[in-house]
Amino acid sequence: MQKLFGILQHQQATWKPAWLEALNTQKFFVACSFHEHAKKNEKNICCLDCCTSICPHCVAAHRVHRLLQVRRYVYHDVVRLEDLEKLIDCSSVQSYTINSSKVVFLKKRPQNRQFKGSGNICTSCDRSLQEPYFHCSLDCKVEYILRQKKNLSAYLRPCKILQLGPDFFIPHDADDDTTHSTLIDVDEPMGSSDSENLSAPCTNFVRKKRSGPYICARSANRVSDEDMATNMSRRKGVPHRSPLC
Repeated sequence: MQKLFGILQHQQATWKPAWLEALNTQKFFVACSFHEHAKKNEKNICCLDCCTSICPHCVAAHRVHRLLQVRRYVYHDVVRLEDLEKLIDCSSVQSYTINSSKVVFLKKRPQNRQFKGSGNICTSCDRSLQEPYFHCSLDCKVEYILRQKKNLSAYLRPCKILQLGPDFFIPHDADDDTTHSTLIDVDEPMGSSDSENLSAPCTNFVRKKRSGPYICARSANRVSDEDMATNMSRRKGVPHRSPLC
C-alpha cells in the first residue's frame, strides 16, 4: 500500500497537462501541411484542446476550441502574458514588452556564458534576469516546480474559453465580390434621350478626352448633343493688335 502511494505521489509530481506539453513540443512558424499552397499558412496558433499547432486557415475547424496565439520575438516563441495567465500562474517569469503588450517566452533559452554580476539568474538555464524574476520562460518555471516535487496542478487555472484577439487576421479564401464605380473614356455622351437618362440608374462616370468636362450620367440636367458640340467647338475671337504710332 505504501509502495502504491509512493508511485501515485511520483506520478502526481511529474504530471503535466497535455496542452502545456504541446506548447513545449509543437513546432510553430512552419508551413501547415494541410494548407501548403495557401498564403499566410504559418502555424502560429496552438489549439489547447487538440494539443497541436495550427495555421490561420485551420481556425474554422477549431472555432469552438481554446486557441492561443503564439508570436515570434528574437527567433523565439512568445505568448502574451494576459492570455497565458488565464491558464497558469506566471508569477516570477520575466516578461518583455512588445508592441505595447507584455509577453513571456515559452521555452528555455540557455546562455553560453556564465552569468557574473549582481542580480537574479534563471533557476534552469542560468540566464541573467531582472528583479524580482527567477525564471526566464514558462518552461523553466514548470521544470523548477517539477524538480521541487511540487504539485503542478496548484499553479493551473481553470479556463474553459480562450479566443483569439480581435486584431488577429484570419484570411478568407473566397474572393470579394464588391462592385466598384469605374471611369470610362469616351468621345461622346452616354444615352440617346433625356428620359432614358432620368429613369435608368448608372454607376459609371463619363469623361471627355483631354480638356472635356466630367459629366455624371446620373445627373438630371443632361447636356444635349447639340449644346455639347457647341461648347466644344467654341473658340476665342481673333486678337487685334493696337495700331502702330
